[in-house]
Amino acid sequence: MLLIYTGGTIGMGKNPATGALEPLDFSRLLNEIHELKYLRTTIELELFPHPIDSSDMSPNIWKKIASIVIQRYDQYDGFVILHGTDTMAYTASALSFMLQNLTKAVILTGSQLPIGQPRTDGKENLVTSLELASITSPDGKSPIPEVSIYFSGRLLRGNRTTKINADGFHAFESFNYPHLCDAGVDFNFHYHHILTPNYNKPLITQINMDDRVAVFSLFPGITEQTVKLLLASPDIKGIVMRSFGSGNAPQQPWLINLLKEASEQGVVIVNISQCIAGFVQMLRYDTGYQLQDAGVISGYDSTVEAAVTKLMFLIGQYKDTNTVRQLMQSNIAGEITLS
Repeated sequence: MLLIYTGGTIGMGKNPATGALEPLDFSRLLNEIHELKYLRTTIELELFPHPIDSSDMSPNIWKKIASIVIQRYDQYDGFVILHGTDTMAYTASALSFMLQNLTKAVILTGSQLPIGQPRTDGKENLVTSLELASITSPDGKSPIPEVSIYFSGRLLRGNRTTKINADGFHAFESFNYPHLCDAGVDFNFHYHHILTPNYNKPLITQINMDDRVAVFSLFPGITEQTVKLLLASPDIKGIVMRSFGSGNAPQQPWLINLLKEASEQGVVIVNISQCIAGFVQMLRYDTGYQLQDAGVISGYDSTVEAAVTKLMFLIGQYKDTNTVRQLMQSNIAGEITLS
C-alpha cells in the first residue's frame, strides 16, 4: 500500500506562538498511530518535500500525483492520497480522468482537525481509507477500482463529490450519485454503483491538462459588460456556466448573442446547475432552447469540480472543438448520468 502525503490539515499542528496551523513532520506523526499495525498490509510513505496547502492545488500538482500512481502502479495493491479538504474534490475529479480503467483503489482523504489533536477526525479517515484500499476479493481484485474520496464513514465517487461543510466532520457528499460504500461496524459495499474495469486492458493514462478554463455564475442583475469581459479573453478555451435550476438563463438577447459568438469562436461552454442536486435539462424551458441554439452544451448532473477538470483534461488532449464538445457530453469516468 502506498500512502501519498501531499499536505493538508491532517498533517498540521498549531504554532505555539501564533496559534496558526503549520505543517509538521508527518512521518513522525504516522509512527504514533498505533492502530496502523493492526492493518493487514504494509504501508510505504511518499512525502511531498513541501506540503501543499489545498488552496494552492494546480493542474501541475495533479500531474505529479498521477505520475506517482502511474510509476508505482505495479508495485502496490492500492493508493491512499492525503490531501487538504478545500480542493480535494477537484483533485479527485482530475485524477479520475487521468487514470482510467483502474483495477486498484485510489482513495483521497484528509481531515477537518489535525491528526495530532485529541478530537481529530483524521485518524479514523486515514485508518479506514488504508483498510479499504487494501481489501481484495478472493480472486485478488479490489472491490473499489476507481478514484474515490473517503470521509466520515462514506466512500464517494471522486468526480461526483463536493465539499459541503467547512467545519463539520461530514464535509463531503455526492448528491447526484449513491455512496460506493458505507463504513460502520462493517463495510457495506454498493457494488452495483462501483465502476467495473476491463481487466483485459491496461491502465489508461493521460496527464496533459489545459488550464485555460473559467467558471462563472449567472445571477439576477448580471450585466452585459461583466459577461463580455469574461468571454472576450483570448486565452479562454472552455467555460463552465453555472445557470439557474435545470439549466435556465436570463432571456436577454445580449447574453445569448455573446454566448453564441464565443461558441462560434471555438470556446466550449458547458451549462451546469447552481443547485447542489439535480439535472440540467436544456429542453424543459424556452430559455434552455435558446442556450442550446447558441452552442451551449449540457453538463447534465455534473459537479462544478468535475466539469472544470473534465474540460481541462479534454482541451489538453484535443484541438478539435467539436470533439471536446462531444466528449464533454459523454460519460468518461462515471462523472455524469446520461439516462
